[in-house]
Amino acid sequence: MSRILAIVGRPNVGKSTLFNRLIGTRKAIVDGVSGVTRDRHYGVSIWNGLKFSVIDTGGYIRNSDDIFEEEIRKQVDIAIDEADMIAFVVDVELGVTDLDEEVAKLLRKQKKEVFLVVNKVDNNQRQYDANEFYNLGIENMFNISSINGAGTGELLDAIVEKFADKKEEEFELDIPRFAVVGRPNVGKSSFVNALLDENRNIVTPISGTTRDSLHTRYNKFGYDFYLVDTAGLRKRAKVDEDIEFYSNMRSVRAIEDSDVCILMLDAERGVEAQDLSIFNLIEKNNKGIVILVNKWDLVEKETNSVREYTKIIKGRLAPFNDIPILFISALTKQRLHKALEAATEVYNNKNKRITTSKLNEFMQQVLEENPPPTHRGNQIKIKYVTQLPTHTPQFAFYCNYPDHVKESYKRYLENKIREQYNFSGVPIAIYMRKK
Repeated sequence: MSRILAIVGRPNVGKSTLFNRLIGTRKAIVDGVSGVTRDRHYGVSIWNGLKFSVIDTGGYIRNSDDIFEEEIRKQVDIAIDEADMIAFVVDVELGVTDLDEEVAKLLRKQKKEVFLVVNKVDNNQRQYDANEFYNLGIENMFNISSINGAGTGELLDAIVEKFADKKEEEFELDIPRFAVVGRPNVGKSSFVNALLDENRNIVTPISGTTRDSLHTRYNKFGYDFYLVDTAGLRKRAKVDEDIEFYSNMRSVRAIEDSDVCILMLDAERGVEAQDLSIFNLIEKNNKGIVILVNKWDLVEKETNSVREYTKIIKGRLAPFNDIPILFISALTKQRLHKALEAATEVYNNKNKRITTSKLNEFMQQVLEENPPPTHRGNQIKIKYVTQLPTHTPQFAFYCNYPDHVKESYKRYLENKIREQYNFSGVPIAIYMRKK
C-alpha cells in the first residue's frame, strides 16, 4: 500500500529543508531565493519502522504573472490531489500572509489529513508568535525548526500514526500486482487496452483508492494478476495542467502498490532522463522490473538491431542491468504475452528462496576462487551466508571485518549469485555482518 506525504506552502518557508530533514539527505535544492524548488522531489522516510514517501513541491502562488510560479501552483494542486496526507508549511517570522490564508482555505476543503507545520520556531518568543496560525483553522499544528530538527520528531510521530491507521486495500493473497509505468506518450494506454480489450468479461474491477486509481484482475490464458494501471484510467481534470508532473505522481503510487513494474520505453526516442528517474524509483522501492520497448514496429531494423539496442539500454541502466528487455508493439499486439511471461517470471524470482545449505555450498566455491581482498594487511574471511527473511532477495555475509569489504567485491558476489540462481529483473541487496 502506498503512503504519500506532500509538502506544500508558499515559497521560501523551508519546505525543502523539511524535506531533507524527513528523508535524511540533502537531495532538494535549498536557497534563500523564493521559487528555487520548481519541480517535485521524491524521497522515502522511515520512522518507527513505518516507511512512507515524501513529495517536496514548489511554492504555492495563484494568479501570478511569473511563469515559474504559475507552474509551481499547478504542481502543488496536483500534489494535493494525489497525496494521502499533506504537510502545510508556514513561516513564523513573517506571520500569517494572504497566501497562507488562500492555501489554508483550499486545504480545509480536502478530505485528507492536513498537518500545519509552523517552521523556524527556535525560541520561546517564536513559540508564542506561532499561536497566530491557529487562525488558519487547521487543527493539527506543529511548531518546528526544520534546520535543526526541533519538533520534527513529534510531527513524524503524528504522521506515521495516521498512516498506520490507514486500511490496507483488500487483495487476494499470493496474486502478483503488475504496474505499467513510464513517461507520457510511450504507449501505456495502448498496452493496457490491448490486454483488456480482448475479452472484457474475464476482467473484474475491484475497489480502488480515493484517487480513482484502479486495480484490475486479469485471469486469462493461465495468468492471474492485478494490473495496477496508470495509463489513463483516472480523472483527467488536471492532466492538461502539467502532464509530466502528473505522470510522475502516478508512477510513485503505482510503483509502491506493485510487485513488478513494467517500464515502457519509446523505441523511437530511446532511454531519456525521465525513464531513468522512474527506473531509479522502481529500484529504490525494491520492485521487480521488466522493460518493454514499445513501437518497435516503427523502427527501421537491421540484423543486429535488437542486440545493439539492448546493449545501449543496459549501458544506461548500469550497474543494475540484469533485467528482461522485450521489444513489442502495443498497436499490433506483437509479443504482448511474452511481456506477461517475463513479468510472471520476475515475480517468481522476487519471491525465490535459496536454502542456506545450498547457498553456502555454492558460495564456498566462489570464495575459494576469488577471496575478498585484504584491508591494510588484514585478511577478510567470510564464514557464512544466508538469505534474509525479507520480501525481496537480501543476503547476509558474516565475516571478521564487515566494514572493510569493498563495494566492488559486493557487486562481484551479487553477480555470482545471479549467475547461479535466476534473479533476473530483481534488485539484490548484499549485507556484510560481524560473524
